[in-house]
Amino acid sequence: METDFYDNTPEPQSLTITLPSAAYLREIAKWGKFLAIVGFIGIGLMVIIALFAGTAIGSMSLPEESGGSAAGMIGGGFFMFFYLLFALLYFFPVLYLYRFSGKMQEALRLQNEELLVTSFANLKSLFKFMGVLTIIMLSFYVSAMLFVFLGMGIGSMM
Repeated sequence: METDFYDNTPEPQSLTITLPSAAYLREIAKWGKFLAIVGFIGIGLMVIIALFAGTAIGSMSLPEESGGSAAGMIGGGFFMFFYLLFALLYFFPVLYLYRFSGKMQEALRLQNEELLVTSFANLKSLFKFMGVLTIIMLSFYVSAMLFVFLGMGIGSMM
């Protein structure tokens, strides 16, 4: 009798990690940690760019004595907001990747089943986050295309 994967009834399992599998997981964890560290650096740069470029755009103005035009301040604020939003969105998958990689390296080094499970839980969270974000982005694309097509249709009727 097969049970559902998400069924919480404990059943003895005999899945083991072979030496080749452990070697693959070890290499995946190294590359994952590298990509996560590069991701954290990228997030830091995005925050710095958001703060400095947003301020620079906000201070651009025609009348110098006023300290900045309203349009420049609004543009700088939008730029800063979106860059900080993208940095925040990018933070979570990078964090999950870093946690997956670190826990995987530790689990393989210590032969610890609990750390292995925690590592895979972080990998699951990474894929779930990216999947939900992909669904959201695809819905934005579909909405934008519908908006454009409806706009074109209404424009052609006038």
